[in-house]
Amino acid sequence: MRWSEQAVEVDDGALPGLSRSGLVRSVRTPDFEGVTFHEVLAKSALNRVPEAAHLPFQFTVNTFRGCTHACRYCFARPTHEYLDLDAGKDFDSQVVVKLNVAAVLRKELKRRSWTRETVALGTNTDPYQRAEGRYKLMPGVIAALAESRTPFSILTKGTLIRRDLPLLRQAAGQVPVSVGISLAIIDPDLQKKIEPGTPSPQARLTLIRDLADAGLAPHVMVAPVIPYLTDAKSHLDELLGALADAGASGVTAFPMHLRSSTKPWFLEWLAEEHPALIRRYRGLYGRGAYVTPEYSSWLRERMQPLVQRHGLAGSGGLRQSGSEAVSSDSVAVPELQHALTLF
Repeated sequence: MRWSEQAVEVDDGALPGLSRSGLVRSVRTPDFEGVTFHEVLAKSALNRVPEAAHLPFQFTVNTFRGCTHACRYCFARPTHEYLDLDAGKDFDSQVVVKLNVAAVLRKELKRRSWTRETVALGTNTDPYQRAEGRYKLMPGVIAALAESRTPFSILTKGTLIRRDLPLLRQAAGQVPVSVGISLAIIDPDLQKKIEPGTPSPQARLTLIRDLADAGLAPHVMVAPVIPYLTDAKSHLDELLGALADAGASGVTAFPMHLRSSTKPWFLEWLAEEHPALIRRYRGLYGRGAYVTPEYSSWLRERMQPLVQRHGLAGSGGLRQSGSEAVSSDSVAVPELQHALTLF
C-alpha cells in the first residue's frame, strides 16, 4: 500500500539505522495518528533460528519491525535499538514495513537448498497488527509458503487474521498450518492499559471461536502472566474457562520476562499505575530479566489444576521448557524460554 500524497522527507542523519535497512521512504496517514511507517526493501525474508534454541521451527519471517499494539511488556522492544530508535515510544510509533517481503520469500523458497523446514510468523512483532490492513503483506507470505509446500505457524493478537481464513484453510489442505492467539488478560480495563493497541479480550475470544469453527484448532498463549496483576486464581480461572468455551485446543503459559530496555519501560508504567508493587517487583526480578524459580514453580502449581479443569491440557500435560528462542532479527525471544507449555 502506498500513500503517495502523504510521504514525508527522510532525514538520513536522524535515522541512520533505518537508512542501513534499505529505507525507501517514511509515510504518515491520518488513519494512524502519531505513527510513522518506514517502508523498506528487505534483502532477505527467511531468518534461521539457532539449533541451540531447540524449537519446533528453524526459520522465521517478520513482515514488520515495531508494533502499534504498544504492549508495555513486549520482549521485542530492544530490536528497535538496532535501528537507532528507542525501545519505548519509538517502538510503538515508528513501524518498519518490509514492502517486498513476500516477493523475497518466494525467491528464497525456490532455492534448491530449501528443504521445507517449518517457518514461524509472529515470533518478533505481530504480523496482523493494524498496519497489515493497509499493507496486506500476509496473503502473499501465506501463498508463497503454501505453494512451496512449506509448513508454517502464526502467532498473533490481531483479529485481522480473520480476513485470511480462506487462504489459511486452503493452505492447511497443502501443508501443516498452526495458528496461535495470544490472550493473557481477561479484564478489559487492565488489558487496555497494558496493551492499548490490541483488540479487546472479547474480540479475541470471538476470533478463537471463528478459528476453531474453521478447523484450525487455535492454540492460545496465556502469556505473559503478569505477577500480582494477572496471576490471581480468579483471573486465571475466568480466562481459561472463556478460552475453553471459545474452542481453544490448548494453552501455553509463562510469567512475564523483562529483558533489556523492556524492563525500565514496563517499570515506568508500573510506578505510575501500581506504585505499591515496585518493591515486590524488585524482589521478584532483582537486577535480572526473569522471575525467581520459586515464583515459576508457584505459577505452575496454580495453573496445572485450572488447565486440567477446563480441559486445555491436551495429551502432553504440563512441562517447563528451558530452551531459549531467538527471533528472526537475531534478538533473544524470551517468550518461549521457561514456558509452562500445555499441549
